[in-house]
Amino acid sequence: MNPTAMLRTFCDAVERRDGKSFAALFTEDGVYHDVFYGAFAGRAKIAELIDDWFYRTAEDFRWVMHDPVSDGTTLYARYTFSYRSKLPEAKGARAMFEGVSIMRLRDGLIESYREVANTAPAFVDLNFAAERIAKLMARQGAELKARPEMRRHLE
Repeated sequence: MNPTAMLRTFCDAVERRDGKSFAALFTEDGVYHDVFYGAFAGRAKIAELIDDWFYRTAEDFRWVMHDPVSDGTTLYARYTFSYRSKLPEAKGARAMFEGVSIMRLRDGLIESYREVANTAPAFVDLNFAAERIAKLMARQGAELKARPEMRRHLE
């Protein structure tokens, strides 16, 4: 599957709440590192992320990948993403943000997915209290500092 078709299938599966089709894009041992929920390993857990975790507090997802670039081993794409929140404090607000998807590929499937996302605007859209936003940003900062490629920056 070419990168553009893979990304369209990826986004369509999320929008349709089709975890099985989404998970089929991953290797059997694939891992999806979600910016909100953490790591989900294996197709069954990845399908659960879409069918349960994503839709537990949100609906009406819209996901579009832009400007994909791949060398056959790694696939990058900028994305725009939104959903309508079911959280009481959000009052039905549409949370919107953009990010970059980083996928490691093996045999035409996704072995590892992670993302870098500007989540702060979504938290404001959701009417989160300033203290809650600060806590979420601190967690994201701690996760960044824990990654091996950040070691040099912490010395």
